[in-house]
Formats: sequence, structure tokens, C-alpha cells
Amino acid sequence: MKTPPASTAMTLSTDGGGWLSKCTTREPGSSHSSGTLGSSASRRSTAWGVSMTVVPAATTASALPASSEGTVYLSNGSGGQRPSTKFAGAIEAYGNAACTAKALGFDGVEIHGAHGYLIDQFLWDQTNLREDEYGGDIGRRTRFAAEVIQEIRANVGPDFPVVLRLSNWKQQNYSARLAANPEEWAAIVRPLAGAGVDAFHLSQRRYWEGEFGTKANLATWTKKLSGKPTITVGSITLDNSMAEMMRGQGSLPENNLAPLLAGLERGDFDLVAVGRALIANPDWPHRVRNGTPFVPYSLSMLQTLV
Repeated sequence: MKTPPASTAMTLSTDGGGWLSKCTTREPGSSHSSGTLGSSASRRSTAWGVSMTVVPAATTASALPASSEGTVYLSNGSGGQRPSTKFAGAIEAYGNAACTAKALGFDGVEIHGAHGYLIDQFLWDQTNLREDEYGGDIGRRTRFAAEVIQEIRANVGPDFPVVLRLSNWKQQNYSARLAANPEEWAAIVRPLAGAGVDAFHLSQRRYWEGEFGTKANLATWTKKLSGKPTITVGSITLDNSMAEMMRGQGSLPENNLAPLLAGLERGDFDLVAVGRALIANPDWPHRVRNGTPFVPYSLSMLQTLV
């Protein structure tokens, strides 16, 4: 079987297609140990991204109830809540996907819990309107994510790196926040760290922008509050953010590496993720090292990736 390329994403849906088959390499009862992320990252590694969105089968996206900010509510499409009995299948699907990635020879998985994906829908009080054990206060809204991570960890064992991507903002509403202060953010990331996350990947529009009214960015706060390694990202060596890209604008190169290097030196965060700049410059690390000018990014470059 041919191994999928790095950063392959698998999207699961609940539109009647069913869940993935049961994982056959589950490792129950194993205790989780940290420290494997660095060893995997030190070699040329591949990671499988696992993401999930939920759109009710009987309802088109345009018919879903939405706020003025474009919020899509977590409901069954007819005004009622999704029954909890469905969650077991969804949680198991995450575990099976991670198990498949391990069986295919990937070095780790990253779970997309940001940008409106299913985990993010549970975390945000504007999309999670449930009144049961999975909704309400921030602790109950985090339960689904914690159970997903626990299931993944049970399937892949203690030494397989599991990264979780989170964002505090919303791509349809940049002023929205999952957490208004460090205490609320800690109520999200600490249970997830305890559930088995090895590292957090913190999405920001611009990595140098502070969070919670401070100069520290989200990756810095998350490392401090969770005790886990963090990955920072957001407009690195680019002059604009994802918002402009979604409107079809290109991005010109910009040397904004000084705060990044200073943050790495201080230990504010541990790893750096590069997206658009790497699409335009597959040799991005060599260009940084050698001072070679960057190629500007344009939206049309996405068409050559398939």
C-alpha cells in the first residue's frame, strides 16, 4: 500500500456514509508517556491530519440557522439537539482514523480542533447550545474533545505523537473567542493535556499578536498553562493573513522572523508551522538559512497542489 503524502487530511461526515471500520491494533490499558514528539520531529517525519465537520444530511448549509457572524449551530437540522448516542460513533471514528495512520507508517497525527471543525463546534458557546453533559460551562463543552483524545490514545498507544490544533478566534468572526482570559483557556487545554495530547498547534492570524490583553501569543500561553510543547503559526514571512487570502489576495514576502526567533530562544514555544509561504517556497528553510529572497504567494498556487 502506498503511504499517503505528509499532511494528508481525512474528513469524516455523518451524512449516512457510516463510520470507519473498527481499529484492530487498539492498545487498551496503556499509560500515556510524553517525550516522543521531539524524537519524531528530529527526523524526516510524516503526520496524518484528522479532521471532522458535521452538516445534517437533511439540511443544506445555507438553511442552517446562523447568526449575523455566520455561526452554524450544532443541532440536528430541525431545531433539536443531536442525541448523545451518536457521539460514541464519532469518537470511535477519530480513534480508528489515528489507528489507520499508525498502521500506514505515519509518525504521528494532528487532530484539527480549530476553524469550525467538530471539536471547535463543541468548544464554542455560540455553536454548542446543548444543555446536557456536553454543553453549558466550558468544562462540559471540552468533554467531547477530551473523549476524542482519550480514544485516540487508547488506539495508538503511549508512544505515538498526538498533536491537537486549536484556535481562539473564528474564521467567520475574527473577534469571537473561545476563552476571554487565561483561566478559561486553562479550563480547555489542561483537560486535553491530561487526556493524552503531546503538543498543541495554536492557530493565529498573525503569530506575533498577543492574547488575553498581553504580549504573549496563544502558543506561549498554552505552553505555560498546559506544560506541553506548542507550535506557533500565522503569517510567517508574509505581509498579510488568511483573511486577505480568502478574499483572493496574494501575499508578498516580509521579513518578520525577528520576533519568531526571539520567542524560540526564550522557549515561548517549541515548533513553527509554515503554510502559504511554504506552498510558494518548498525550499523555505533553505531560503531562511541562506537569506535567499522568497517567492510571493498567490491563491492560484493552490490549484497546482492536486
